[in-house]
Amino acid sequence: MPQPYIFRTIELDGQYLRTAVRPGSSTLPPLLVFNGIGANLELVFPFVEALDPDLEVIAFDVPGVGGSSTPATPFRFPGLAKLAARMLDYLDYSQVNVIGVSWGGALAQQFAYSHPERCKKLILAATSAGAVMVPGRPSVLLKMASPRRYIQPSHGVNIAPDIYGGAFRRDPQLAKRHAAKVRSSGKLGYYWQLFAGLGWTSVHWLHKIRQPTLILAGDDDPIIPLINMKMLAWRIPNSELHVIDDGHLFLVTRAQSVAPMIMAFLSEEKQPAVIRHGAALRAPRA
Repeated sequence: MPQPYIFRTIELDGQYLRTAVRPGSSTLPPLLVFNGIGANLELVFPFVEALDPDLEVIAFDVPGVGGSSTPATPFRFPGLAKLAARMLDYLDYSQVNVIGVSWGGALAQQFAYSHPERCKKLILAATSAGAVMVPGRPSVLLKMASPRRYIQPSHGVNIAPDIYGGAFRRDPQLAKRHAAKVRSSGKLGYYWQLFAGLGWTSVHWLHKIRQPTLILAGDDDPIIPLINMKMLAWRIPNSELHVIDDGHLFLVTRAQSVAPMIMAFLSEEKQPAVIRHGAALRAPRA
């Protein structure tokens, strides 16, 4: 039986973060969720509720989203990763497993790289290496550049099939249910999130990510073409790629089938990747 969420707003040096914890009794580390751009924490609840009810889950609104305050100046991804580590300190968590979806997947990569001792396993869903990626269709990216779908839910419902693909193309009610959970905090926070990833890429240090990594991709994702996920799997040493028959938001639309896959991955006993640097690979001189 899942326990009710515990909502809390915490302050870290003047930045207010809205957090939600679903308590659990599992021996596994808690799962920290980095959500997509503009997405308040309630939007990921259908996925959380499909996970093992004993698994403790931590979700939060990044600065400028949902119930978190909008900073006067934007964070970059390294700053957001540091802020997340401080949030874990405040909430008294030492090590977590991490899942990041879309924009949040880029932040999850940064967190795993910058704070490896805090991240035991990494799950990347519908995301990319940032600036070094194969982009989606221009018409889709143009729609994603604006926060209008969060500010005007009816607009979000209209464009959902084009930008999310998969089940959103087949079920108009899905977009309405998704839009009903949106909690917008205005335009500025969305633009600050775009700025966080401007020019950012992980491609030059992905090979240094040591955590076991599960990579999940949708085969009908208009925002993140599948080739980007294949590149992540190629660059991250201890990773495995699974392709889901759905669109960009398969964590929500296919929660009942994706959640068991994630639970199996989290329960596996895997060792961190062994990174062999160039010097170690060179044969000793005679």
